[in-house]
Amino acid sequence: MTDTTPIPLDAETRVAERPADHKAELRLWLRLFTCKTLIEGEVRRRLRDTFDVTFPRFDLLAQLDRTPNGMTLGELSGRMMVSNGNVTGLVERLTAQGLIDRRPSPTDRRVQIVRLTAEGRRFFRAMARANGDWIAEAFADLTPADIDTLMRLLGKAKASARKAIGRGGGK
Repeated sequence: MTDTTPIPLDAETRVAERPADHKAELRLWLRLFTCKTLIEGEVRRRLRDTFDVTFPRFDLLAQLDRTPNGMTLGELSGRMMVSNGNVTGLVERLTAQGLIDRRPSPTDRRVQIVRLTAEGRRFFRAMARANGDWIAEAFADLTPADIDTLMRLLGKAKASARKAIGRGGGK
């Protein structure tokens, strides 16, 4: 007697053998992307309306707030995942506003070290407090248990995505 019970397919095999079976994964991706887009759009709008700041400027200031001794333009570019040219333009505008300063590295005069000024730190921290309030407002209808569950599940999703990337993304 032979067993005719189908063997359940693992996720990688499902992707390769049954590409039409990914409706749930695609819906999940679209839901995550929609949530990210909605919240980011509102944060961008509020940063602009409340502080007259763009999201990239806020991000650059946030990176510098985490590194009191400053960073090179290349480090900033890497952390923000944007080109050196984009960072240079942001740095020039924020320097003109007095929110950051730029100095040559003591070890290599060709390298610029960028850091927040005292005014820049005060300004960023006011924005960060407001941003925290906006994010709390966006998730106000979730209970602490909901948030814990989402964090656990998103942690699993992140690990799964990293694992897929490590496999070459299904190549």
